[in-house]
Amino acid sequence: MRTRLTLTATLALAALGSAHAATTLTVFMGSQQRPEIFQPIFDRFEKQNPNVRIKIETGGATSEAQNQYLTTVLAAKDNTLDLFLIDVVRTATFAAAGWAEPLDAYLPSKDTYLKAFLPGPVAAASVGGKLYAMPAFTDAQFLYYRKDLLEKYKAKVPKTWDELAATAARIQKAEGGSLQGFNFQGAPIEGTVCNFLEMTWTGGGSVGDVTGPAAKQGLGFLVNAVKTKLAPAASAEMKTDDSRQQFQAGNVLFGLNWSYAWAHFQGNSPQPTKVKGDVGVAALPAFGKNASATCTGGWEWGLNAYSRNKATAVKLLQFMSSNDVQREMAVKGAYLPVRKSLYNDKAVLAANPHFKALYPIVTKARPRPVTPAYPRVSEIIRNNVSAAVAGSKSVDAALNDMKRDLEPLLK
Repeated sequence: MRTRLTLTATLALAALGSAHAATTLTVFMGSQQRPEIFQPIFDRFEKQNPNVRIKIETGGATSEAQNQYLTTVLAAKDNTLDLFLIDVVRTATFAAAGWAEPLDAYLPSKDTYLKAFLPGPVAAASVGGKLYAMPAFTDAQFLYYRKDLLEKYKAKVPKTWDELAATAARIQKAEGGSLQGFNFQGAPIEGTVCNFLEMTWTGGGSVGDVTGPAAKQGLGFLVNAVKTKLAPAASAEMKTDDSRQQFQAGNVLFGLNWSYAWAHFQGNSPQPTKVKGDVGVAALPAFGKNASATCTGGWEWGLNAYSRNKATAVKLLQFMSSNDVQREMAVKGAYLPVRKSLYNDKAVLAANPHFKALYPIVTKARPRPVTPAYPRVSEIIRNNVSAAVAGSKSVDAALNDMKRDLEPLLK
C-alpha cells in the first residue's frame, strides 16, 4: 500500500512538473537585424512569462541568404523554428508554400488591432485578405538632398522630377568638379526594382502596364539622367550601399536611398562623412501633378506553420508589436516603427528627429507586387531596367521584354 501511494505521489509530482515545464521558442533572424537590440526585449518577455524561454538563431548576412536557409528548413516541414524574420517581399511566397501560418484565427479583433499600424506594412504582410505575418519594422525610399548646396544657390527642394533635373543641372554646372546631380540604383538589385516602380507610380502608372506612358516616362528619365551626365556613367552598376557611400563622401546633390542611410550621414558609420548636418530628407518627387510614392521596405515576423508552440509564439508577436517595444526599437535601434502614434512620440523623436519628416512618406508607402512568383518578378524588372540604364537595350525594348515576361506571372 505504501509503495502504491509513493508511486501515485511520484506520478502526481511528475505531472505537476511537466505542467510547469518551460516552452522554448526558437526565433530566427539575420545577423544584420542586430540581435543585440532584440535580446533585452526577449529577456523582458521571459520575465513576464516565466514558463517561456526564447532562443535566438542567427544566420545569413543578406535577405537572399536568410531566405535560402529558411526555404531549406521549411521545405522539410521542420518544426524547430517557431518564428522567423522575413523581408516584406517574401510574404506571398511563404503563404503559397504553406510555410507561414495565417494569424487571423489568433487575432479575434484583427481589423481593430491593425488600425494602429501603418497601412503599407500591413498590406505587405497580407495575402488574399489574410494576415500571414506580423509587421516588425518598416522602411521606405526617400529623397536625400544637400541642404547646404540648395541654400547656397537659393534652390527649393524639388516637388517634381523635372524640377529636380533642372536644379541639379544648374548646381552641377556652378559647382563644377565631380558632383553628381542625381544618384539612383541601376544595378540588377532589389533597390532598382523600387526605383523603377517609384518612377512609374509617380507618373500615375502601375506595374500592370509597363509599356504604358508612365513607365516609359519613368524609365526614360533614369536613362536620360545618365545620358545628360546628371547621374554617373556607371549607374547601371550602382548598388544601394554604393549610393550611400557616394552621398556620404559629399559627391551627390540628390540621392534615392532607404532610412538606414541617415545614421551614416550623421557620422554613425564605419566610413567618415563629409555631409554631417548638411543633409535633408523629403518625399520623392512626382511627374506633373501626380502624387509622390515610395516602396514599402522593412521586415516582418512569420509564424512557422509546423511550429508546436503557435499560441505562445503569437503572444510574443503581439508583445513585439506593442507600443512599448516598438518605442524601444526606435529609440535604441533607429528602426522605423509600424505603429502610427510613435511618429509623434517624444522619446522616439528625441532619438530620431528626422522621423517626423518621414512619417507622411512612410504612411503612403506602397508594396511591391504581392505574388508567390515575386523572386522571378523582381529578376525580370531589375535586369531590364539595368540593361536600359546601361544602354544595352532601348527603353522600349526593355519595357516590351518586361511586359512579355511579367504578364503570365501577374495575371
